[in-house]
Amino acid sequence: MGEPPCSPSHTCSGEPPVDCNDTAPCLVDTMVKGKTGKKNKKINKKRQSAACQMKTDSECTLVTAEQSPPSQHLPEHLEKRSAGSKNKKNSQKTRILTPATSLARSSHQEDPSSSQKASATCAQSTQTESPQLQSFQTQSTQTPPIQGIHSPSTESKSTQTQHSSFSLQQAYWGRSFTDQSTDEQETQSSSRSSHLTVLSWNIDCLDTDNISHRVKGLLSQFGKYSADVVLLQELVPGCLTTLQNIMKDYQFLQGSEDGYFTAILLRKDRVQLLQSNIVKYPTTEMGRNLPIANVSFLGHPLCIMTSHLESCKSNSQERLNQLRRVWKWIKEAPEDHTVIFGGDTNLRDWEVKKLGGLPDGISDVWEMLGEPEESKYTWDTSINDNKEIPHSICLRFDRLFLRAAAEDAHLRPESMTLIGLEKLKCDYFISDHWGILCAFKCEVSEEQRVNE
Repeated sequence: MGEPPCSPSHTCSGEPPVDCNDTAPCLVDTMVKGKTGKKNKKINKKRQSAACQMKTDSECTLVTAEQSPPSQHLPEHLEKRSAGSKNKKNSQKTRILTPATSLARSSHQEDPSSSQKASATCAQSTQTESPQLQSFQTQSTQTPPIQGIHSPSTESKSTQTQHSSFSLQQAYWGRSFTDQSTDEQETQSSSRSSHLTVLSWNIDCLDTDNISHRVKGLLSQFGKYSADVVLLQELVPGCLTTLQNIMKDYQFLQGSEDGYFTAILLRKDRVQLLQSNIVKYPTTEMGRNLPIANVSFLGHPLCIMTSHLESCKSNSQERLNQLRRVWKWIKEAPEDHTVIFGGDTNLRDWEVKKLGGLPDGISDVWEMLGEPEESKYTWDTSINDNKEIPHSICLRFDRLFLRAAAEDAHLRPESMTLIGLEKLKCDYFISDHWGILCAFKCEVSEEQRVNE
């Protein structure tokens, strides 16, 4: 049977169950109506399936009393779908909630007015999008990219915006640094001083189901871990604007302005941007590219890269072409720079072997840490049912590569943790991917210490 057309997402036909060989004909059904034995509340949800329905929408907004502004054009390879093409899980809650880990960190109770249900939709107009990259404070008469309905229809839109912004701010900041004791502040500062933390995550903003709940949960995770560098994939303009409005302590470098794209976030008080550029993949059919940022971390030069390589098993050759280009740029980075690449590679192990393994000087961080089983599978349908794929498919799509600097300080990976493992109370995970949080120890030679 021929493989059906594929979408930018990797949730497509041709992925074998975890216990199947890649060459075996273990295909995901083209229409998935839910896992066998699931509760009735999940049965009515149409899932994006092996048929690889094209994910769409360049901007996700929430329904308010007025119609949201029209969205911008999407890349030609994306098909449009109506807002009603996917049924929501019947178990969606009537409150916007944060994960339990975030609630434990917060020293304030959430505003009761922010606890009403918000229903999501994606603007499908083909008109040109009006300017979106403005702060919530300057949009009192417009609908913000992610906004909940917190009050009766008589409440002004400006007040709704303020309530939504407050709720998201609360999710991100949680327990503020000033609420911590002196000992806690000293411990946190000491542990962070010589460590670089990197978070890479495909946040699946193309899927608009429960987007307000999931973005709020996402902000909670960002606030909890406060990574020095955040690498994001499958970001869309509306969600980008929301993150920018809340995460004022980060500098944002986005890989594109259209459709969906990647982004590099740099914590301003820890990482300083020196220069950046974007490398294009000449033969991509999914608008993929390679954003690169040259930065300074505690005075040491780093080169940070991210990418979302071509999706789906059928696009293996294009994916490998892109991987070769990534490796080329890693090897050609300045010798005194430590290079860190993180992203959704969509790689299968056999594809790396097909290229002869990793090039000399480039290491897979997960392998450097001894291949810990608990942080291996970043796309795991045996646990994550956001897509409700009936087969258990476990793959290490998301990876981090490291090239050490020939001179200056060296970064040595100390730990790798998967995050986003807790299901939100809206019955969804934040994304269909787990995030990868990695800590690197900055090691300086004795000679450098003397010189400093």
